[in-house]
Amino acid sequence: MVEVRNGKKVLVTPISAEDLADIKIGDIIWLDGDLMTCRDVAHRRLVEGGRELPYDIRGKAIFHAGPIVRPIPGEEDAYEMVSVGPTTSMRMEKFEYEFTKATGVRVIVGKGGMGPNTERACKEFGAIHCVFPAGCAVVAATEVERIAEHHWDELGMPETLWCCKVHEFGPLIVSIDAQGRNMFEENKVMFNEKKDAAVAEICKHVSFIK
Repeated sequence: MVEVRNGKKVLVTPISAEDLADIKIGDIIWLDGDLMTCRDVAHRRLVEGGRELPYDIRGKAIFHAGPIVRPIPGEEDAYEMVSVGPTTSMRMEKFEYEFTKATGVRVIVGKGGMGPNTERACKEFGAIHCVFPAGCAVVAATEVERIAEHHWDELGMPETLWCCKVHEFGPLIVSIDAQGRNMFEENKVMFNEKKDAAVAEICKHVSFIK
């Protein structure tokens, strides 16, 4: 479901392919509902090891992040988020097509761009990749209302699947949309064209630059 609140476009889980149809690269969105941290080892367990995730993320969101959490005093098996900054998403690129196909995840959040595997996954399965601003890990933690579940604790804190309930989690910049357009790759082309033109102009005036 998509809601507009005070000018913010908020995706509310569970999210359908139709909810993403009008969202384009460069759009800024927020997220309500289910967000699970999920990094390298969890991707490998599913794709290479054939292990099913212990938490259903169909129509939900994952965050490429290794958070810091701490126990809540006086509460059994309860944790709170201290810091949750994004991990470089390209580390998961080789797994993301198979991961998306197997899990039905709709929103993938991380840092930096991703490549053709993720473009293909987003286009075929109706998903998007978004960038959370780097350096805002503590801010991100304040947008986690609670940690509802946690799984695969034996992997250690950064790789554990922390299943969070979030409210207006963001801002998230859409880097790959459900049509498979990739903002980072399109920007590379545009920036290189501008660079070539700038270098050519400079070389007219500065003879020692080749």
